[in-house]
Amino acid sequence: MADKAETGGLVFHPMDQFIIKPLFGEGAITWYTPTNAALWMGFAVIAVIVLMVLGSSKRAIVPSRGQSVAELAYGFIYKMVEDICGKEGVKYFPYIMTLFMFIVCANFLGLIPTAFTPTSHFAVTVVLAMAVFLTVTILGFVKNGAGFLSLFWVASAPLALRPILAIIELISYFVRPVSHSIRLAGNVMAGHAVIKVFAGFAVITLVSPVSVVAITAMYGLEVLVSFIQAYVFTILTCVYLKDALHPHH
Repeated sequence: MADKAETGGLVFHPMDQFIIKPLFGEGAITWYTPTNAALWMGFAVIAVIVLMVLGSSKRAIVPSRGQSVAELAYGFIYKMVEDICGKEGVKYFPYIMTLFMFIVCANFLGLIPTAFTPTSHFAVTVVLAMAVFLTVTILGFVKNGAGFLSLFWVASAPLALRPILAIIELISYFVRPVSHSIRLAGNVMAGHAVIKVFAGFAVITLVSPVSVVAITAMYGLEVLVSFIQAYVFTILTCVYLKDALHPHH
């Protein structure tokens, strides 16, 4: 929120909400230390299980709300994978569905007041992006062998330009996990920081009504962004998977 500075002004700390802290006590954080990030990632996993497993456990002709949401999410991602990757890509649907559900649940849970948003950290999004990058790269060589390298060779271009374009394509390929991770973390972090700034202004009497309206508008926008960023991450994963399955296209 806002703290009174020694000078009498207001000091905002919108980035404090992204600090990773140990759940118990204080001190250095190691790889085995339970943190707020690990806690909320665990909550995201539980939310996915509740929604997709428990929500659809009692399947009925007239679906409940939970079953309707689960079926809608399932059909939405399945159609995306089928449209982009073709029938051959459907076998990788469980992995892509898991990615989407984890990201969208983590994003939505992060909108709860005082919650922590793990997808605002590059440490989380880089792992997700690198997992996709390594998966599609290994799959590309397993499925196509050396033929996977044709992805970087633009056969339709003039012969003199092909080596230059191959270098550009190779660089852009290895930049994929960087852009993939930064896009998600950057958008989530920016939206939460802006909400925190507006919330800080809410303590000022004259600015408070405008701040409340701004917070409401930004919160509504962040709900939309939370879904869109999960969708973008997933659809890019499908595009990369398509390149691994069909590098000649």
